[in-house]
Amino acid sequence: MHVCVIGAGIVGLASGYALQQAGYEVSLVERAEAPAMGASGGNGAQLSYAYVQPLADPGIWASLPKLLLDKTSPLHMRWQLDPHQWSWLLQFLGACNAASSRATTQSLLTLAAQSRAALEATLQREQLNCDFHTPGKLVLQSTQVGLDGAARQLQLQAQLGGPQQHMVDAAEVARLEPALQHYVSQIAGAVYTPSECAIDCRKLCEALLALLRQRGAQVLLGCEVQQFQTQGSRITGVQTTRGVHQADHFVLAGGWESVPLARQLGVKRLPVYPLKGYSLTLDAGTAAEQLPRVSVTDSSRKVVFARIGERLRVAGMVEIVGADRALHLDRIERLREATHQVFPQLDIPDDLQPWTGMRPATPTGLPITGRMPGGPQNLWLQTGHGALGLTLAFGSAQRLLEALDAAC
Repeated sequence: MHVCVIGAGIVGLASGYALQQAGYEVSLVERAEAPAMGASGGNGAQLSYAYVQPLADPGIWASLPKLLLDKTSPLHMRWQLDPHQWSWLLQFLGACNAASSRATTQSLLTLAAQSRAALEATLQREQLNCDFHTPGKLVLQSTQVGLDGAARQLQLQAQLGGPQQHMVDAAEVARLEPALQHYVSQIAGAVYTPSECAIDCRKLCEALLALLRQRGAQVLLGCEVQQFQTQGSRITGVQTTRGVHQADHFVLAGGWESVPLARQLGVKRLPVYPLKGYSLTLDAGTAAEQLPRVSVTDSSRKVVFARIGERLRVAGMVEIVGADRALHLDRIERLREATHQVFPQLDIPDDLQPWTGMRPATPTGLPITGRMPGGPQNLWLQTGHGALGLTLAFGSAQRLLEALDAAC
């Protein structure tokens, strides 16, 4: 059985790898000249298996005015005459309630646990060198209100069987991560999860692509999908810039760009919208001892910090601006300033290795894996992972494999 996967980000590559391991013939089609050129290339590098608070949370209502009106806000909105944008936003706001947040949290915890098991089994089996480590994570809160909200989320996740986590005060934060000692006066407390991990997603994508090739997968890079060929309720082939490609099943794992492709095939309302993010990467070189050991998420700034090897990945921002892929250097400067304020002891180099990418998000935060109403019988969706694409990729791949096995 031949499966064509469209998209060579972490979700598409993890899916292709899982299918190939299970005995499927796999081909991979990617418009870019290399893997991980979209949202996977410069993401936050954190594997957030335990603290999975959905973006659609009831707490958004209290903070929404500040997020929309404050010039220093990590959220930037550009209103457009785009029904898809408005529909997504309305669905998102509709999901910002306690019942939806609880259900999403439970689903994400289950999928994250499945993903962790699958990724760690892959790393052990293949001995991949991707700067994987388990440094733990601190989710910092700057106010008592934020700390109380985090405590409620922690209690919910504990009730749902999530991994062990602790509330810690500012003094304990400094003990756990000495690099934060200059910042503790601005911290009310934090959530500490000792089991959280980090990895270089680009290296992981490159390693998975190499394995696919070595084991016989046809890999078409720099190959853009133009249109699909269909007969009845099935796709028979895909017309690309490098000719027609045929397969028995087709997996759309192209991130936010899966939306127009799915629309060609009758899936008119795929609820996925791009949330644009930014990152920079600091190469510490001989000063690697200055880098934090523990991964850090600063909730007030909406910025994450993760050590990968002798580099520090700093990522953040949410821009709801449609298909605008431009890298705005003022956003990178804000990430640099945040790094200096949180870790003033770091010697920040001039080369910040700036990046921007479009995270494909659903209104609830739950990814979409499987068939969609209106689509062909042999079309499978694998998108909508938002900021948790790296965390959830391998679990989603296992679910896709289970669904395909059942269908075949």
